[in-house]
Amino acid sequence: MATVEQRLTDMLTPAVEALGFELLGIEYVSAGKHSIVRLFIDHENGINVDNCADVSRQASAILDVEDPISTEYNLEVSSPGLERPLFKAEHYLRFIGEIAFVQVRMPVNNRRKWQGEIIAVEDDTVVLAVDKERHRIALGNVQKAHLVPQFD
Repeated sequence: MATVEQRLTDMLTPAVEALGFELLGIEYVSAGKHSIVRLFIDHENGINVDNCADVSRQASAILDVEDPISTEYNLEVSSPGLERPLFKAEHYLRFIGEIAFVQVRMPVNNRRKWQGEIIAVEDDTVVLAVDKERHRIALGNVQKAHLVPQFD
């Protein structure tokens, strides 16, 4: 069964791409009347407020017609920002060598939170170097992940 995020992604990707943007991913935070549907968009030239507004109008129209969420929610459209979220294998591949924070649904080696260097992506698994050891995390087990900005 597809997650809410996956159903929303399938529903909204064509419209976002038609506007010339990439839909990086969607976060759905269920909290009654304070639920949030957050879209992360990107473009090779960056994202500005007008881009977010354009995508928000288009996504809102689709969500109003399709009505995929029965409760009230707020729609947010955002650029990836410094803590760029990682949703797909391609995102991890693009940032090999960078530091990522990964939170998993089911513990891996008795841990749910990991932070380390992205070493590789192999067979739907991301490989992180944490404390000089390699750890494999199934992408299907990732609840939330993002880059950790490094300032030198």
